[in-house]
Amino acid sequence: MEIKEYTIELRDVHLFAHHGVMPQEQKIGAWFTLDIKMEINDYNCITSDEIDGTVSYADVYEILRQEMTKPSKLLENVCQRISKRLYETFLQIVAIEITLCKDTPPMGGDRLKAAVTLSSKR
Repeated sequence: MEIKEYTIELRDVHLFAHHGVMPQEQKIGAWFTLDIKMEINDYNCITSDEIDGTVSYADVYEILRQEMTKPSKLLENVCQRISKRLYETFLQIVAIEITLCKDTPPMGGDRLKAAVTLSSKR
């Protein structure tokens, strides 16, 4: 059997943070939802059943949490910082797609969400 693609995903990561262009957004904060998909190029863990050689979900979550605590005006900047940290931490990652959604942007719409998706390759 030839493995053609191997991805790790974290979905619906819900975190409170202080991102936004308006001063009150950075002061008050809001809820955000992250979805991240990482393409991995080391397949040893699939046959070895060991965590060595793969990317730990817990470690990825910790990087997401840490980067979300740093206020930014733009969601694009947050996504870029997260991607950069993940590439620096895990050499096995060859591509990342991350979507960051502001769950309640201050635009007055009922159930409105605003999201940015960043895709990158090593």
